[in-house]
Amino acid sequence: MTVIAGPEHQPTWRGGRVIDVLVTLVCWSYFIGGFLFCFSFFYGAAYLVAARREYAFQYLNYLFFRGFLGLLRLLSPRQQWVIDQDIRQIKSSIIVCNHLSYLDPLLFISLFSRQKTIVKTRFFQFPVFGWLLKHSGYVPATMDKKHGLRMIEQVGNMGEFLRGGGNLFVFPEGTRNRDGKLGPLHPGVFKIARLQRCPIYVLSLSNTDKLFTPGQFFFNTRQTNSIRMKVLGRLEPVTEQGLMSVAALHRQVQQYFLEPAAAGDRQRETAMPERRP
Repeated sequence: MTVIAGPEHQPTWRGGRVIDVLVTLVCWSYFIGGFLFCFSFFYGAAYLVAARREYAFQYLNYLFFRGFLGLLRLLSPRQQWVIDQDIRQIKSSIIVCNHLSYLDPLLFISLFSRQKTIVKTRFFQFPVFGWLLKHSGYVPATMDKKHGLRMIEQVGNMGEFLRGGGNLFVFPEGTRNRDGKLGPLHPGVFKIARLQRCPIYVLSLSNTDKLFTPGQFFFNTRQTNSIRMKVLGRLEPVTEQGLMSVAALHRQVQQYFLEPAAAGDRQRETAMPERRP
């Protein structure tokens, strides 16, 4: 297990909201300025001369977001990052995880040098950002008229990508979870896993929403927080009984997610003081 950054139990700072503002501005200045004045030249060179353009773009994404997350960790010492050490060693697999914050996909990209994911289709329409998504080989979430062919092409090439050591990470709920409860899991990722017969790793991510809360612009750096990423289980679509169905894969992955939640509920119930009449 890898533990990154400062102490876990410290009193929360009082006041000092200006620190959150400054950290946010510095990080997003890196995000914009670092791309425009540094990484854009490398992306341009990769687009023009790289023999394997997708891989080059994915590696640049990896470097860029490692820098972004590294800067955020440095400037937010009250945030503890606890990541299972085995996660970085995952290759040629599909990774499914719960989704809490816009930080989640950035964290995954910073962990794997070869990575793809499924992205909301509207993001492909953004200037520059959509161009990066397209040439990184990321997959549109829906098959509309404009992006349907790209989705088919990327899913068709997924076998080669996975066999070459790449990982497809997916948030099967399809959107950020705002109430802490597991939402419905979309079956598309399980169809890909069954088709490619590749392992599925089920991961749990917690507390990224406390650092970067949905609907807010500023990071909450003053709050003592522990961001954790751990492996809940590994699932092989091919068993001794044969190839698992999409429904069976769905049930098993959902069970991996629900078991820790049930354990947490039991722990909270045990910790509650007994009520006397």
